[in-house]
This record gives sequence, C-alpha cells and structure tokens, in this order.
Amino acid sequence: MSLTIALSKGRILKDTLPLLAEAGIELLEDPEQSRKLIFPTSREGVQIVILRATDVPTFVQNGAADIGVAGKDVLVEHGAEGMYELVDLQIAKCRLMTAGKVGAARPNRRLRVATKFVNIAKRYYAEQGEQVELIKLYGSMELAPIMDLADLIVDVVDTGKTLKENGLEPRDLIMPVSSRLIVNKTAMKLKQARIQPLVDQLQAAVDRRQVATA
Repeated sequence: MSLTIALSKGRILKDTLPLLAEAGIELLEDPEQSRKLIFPTSREGVQIVILRATDVPTFVQNGAADIGVAGKDVLVEHGAEGMYELVDLQIAKCRLMTAGKVGAARPNRRLRVATKFVNIAKRYYAEQGEQVELIKLYGSMELAPIMDLADLIVDVVDTGKTLKENGLEPRDLIMPVSSRLIVNKTAMKLKQARIQPLVDQLQAAVDRRQVATA
C-alpha cells in the first residue's frame, strides 16, 4: 500500500525533512526548485505532497493524505476529528499570542481583535469571560492595530522582531506551538503495518535530538 505524507512549504518542510531522512525517507527532487506539488521519495510507495499549512489537516482528515505535519495552532483552529495526533516533533516552535501597539491603553468599549485563528481567539476570550469583536484576516496582521482596524491581534510570534518593527508588542500567551505528526484514523487501521514503523522511527529521531540537546 502506498503512503502519502502532507507537508507545507517553509519552516515546517525545512525542519521535517531531516527527521524523515533519519527514518529513511528523502525527497528525490528539491521542492524549492520545482513547481510540482507531489514528489517521489527514496522509499518505494511513499510520496510527499506540498500544501498550504492550513490545508494539511483537511487533506489528512479526509484521507487524501495518510500522514501530515502541522502546527498545533493550525490543528486546534481546524479541529482534530478524523485524525490521530501521534508525535510532538518539537520543531517549528513559536508562540500564539495577543499583541497590540506599544503602550496602548485599553479602550472603553468592546475589544476588536484581528486574527486568522478565529476559533482559538473566540475560545480564549470566552475563557477570560470577555466578549470581543473578531475580525478575520488572512495576512499582514500587524497592519490591523496600526491602521486602527483592531485593538489587538492574535498571531504566532517567533522572535517578536516583526512586531517590534511595526510598533507592536506581545501581550498574553495563548499557547506554545510546535509541529505535530498527524495520521488519518482510517489509514491507521488499514495501513498500520506501514505507518506504525514510520511513527516509531520519527519518535525515536525526536527522542535522540532531545537527549543530544539536554
């Protein structure tokens, strides 16, 4: 049985490929030099498909891909129905946070919050006992407070450099984020003999890294 692994371009792809290599799976072509979306690998019957990060859970959930790697932020926003989250790969680490203008006072009205993580933000503010007006954006999040579209944003923060350069500062931590290995539940039943060894190999690779950096 063939296996399809869904990854997203950028940091997750860059950080996942060395882990897959330790499990004996390497790309036969450089995805940065190709416009192709599906790539063969060094392991027979295993292919890698390159998707938008937010689409990886959808492809795995619906069985178009057997396995995927996605950030915890994307998984929580999407919902995990139809998937197992099996390994915390400890890669592409960042934080999901609120952020706003440096030193800005809280307005005397309902907060306006811009984010692409609408479900997470809604849950977070509900847990704080606060009703806010959510504004969905897909990019250029930092512009929202600058141009008075919103008071705060909810977004991923790595070094905080982008926030600082745009006159913003991180505020409250919502959750730490790292990338997780997800598997379609049906595929796990039907292809367990192929999937479980790969899961074990990736967990072992993560464990070795943890020991090396301890």
